Amino acid sequence: MRAEIQSDVAEIENSLELLRQRMDWETAQHRMEEFNARVEDPNLWDDPAKAQKLMRDRQALVDALATHDGIKQDLSDNIELIELGEMEDDAEVVSDAESALKVLKEKAASKELEALLNGEADANDTFLEINAGAGGTESCDWASMLARMYVRWAEKRGYSVELQSESAGDEAGIKSAAYKISGHNAYGWLKSESGVHRLVRISPFDSAAKRHTSFCSVWVYPVVDDDIEVEVNPADIRIDTYRSSGAGGQHVNTTDSAVRITHHPTGIVVTSSEKSQHQNRDIAMKALKSRLYQMELDRRNEAINEAHEAKGDAGWGNQIRSYVLQPYQMVKDLRTNVETSDTKGVLDGDLDQFMAATLAMNVSGKSRAEAQGE
Repeated sequence: MRAEIQSDVAEIENSLELLRQRMDWETAQHRMEEFNARVEDPNLWDDPAKAQKLMRDRQALVDALATHDGIKQDLSDNIELIELGEMEDDAEVVSDAESALKVLKEKAASKELEALLNGEADANDTFLEINAGAGGTESCDWASMLARMYVRWAEKRGYSVELQSESAGDEAGIKSAAYKISGHNAYGWLKSESGVHRLVRISPFDSAAKRHTSFCSVWVYPVVDDDIEVEVNPADIRIDTYRSSGAGGQHVNTTDSAVRITHHPTGIVVTSSEKSQHQNRDIAMKALKSRLYQMELDRRNEAINEAHEAKGDAGWGNQIRSYVLQPYQMVKDLRTNVETSDTKGVLDGDLDQFMAATLAMNVSGKSRAEAQGE
């Protein structure tokens, strides 16, 4: 077996080992037996919320075991085919099996990363907010580019995207936008995107064709589901209604149906303007509870809290990622040092390499460059 194939096999085996560690392999079968016994309890659905959580936890373990066993079986089958093809001098069989191993390596690596998404709210849907920062019209245009980038990313993953609110820029782009992105592990993947994003390019709004730098902030927080209770004291909030100032056309409200909720103790402000006033009130209240829950998650995790505080204003010195379109093409994440010259691909939603590197760094405590330097 060629050295390259042996390397692929080793990487797949390493991914399998991490999957076993994440699911606590030694107790997995015992936990499955416990789940199955509890599912057969005739009184299980007396408490629907508890029953639903049990069913979700059981299904998560079922999926993890099936993923591990499927990869392990495919690995064994392809190794056997390669050995058989080499014995019979059948180059076509060997080539097909080697190609299948490379595909399997990518699948195993992807599942390995997904296994790292085991935080308390990682599996939840997520809210994503984009706000234009320093740079005026330039930053408003940059905010609209970021919004398109994240919508493209979500659609490629099969997630659903719902616009919650949007404020148009004075001349171009948007001042702010808020989305709800729904799908398994939506928050777990997107949480690493919170921070300031910096764009360098030749301005399309500058007749002198000068290079401009623009900033936008991105804020991601999980949608609170039925398993998470967040109490909001009515005396702590102010609810205002107003007329939407959207991009125009059929989506502009002709009544004061947009809703803004201000939470006085924390200063959090959330808005919703795309539905009826009743729906907007419900959406905004859910968003407020999610923001408050995110604050609680931050308090539990000192490292996350420090990162949030260090984020600061959307301006110089606070960016997590730079997107340079002129005088050269490069997108670089300043936390992990991952970079690419495929700026078009990134702005079209190819963000997985950045998210994966940040996720791995958060687990290991090391950037890719540090890990490679060891």
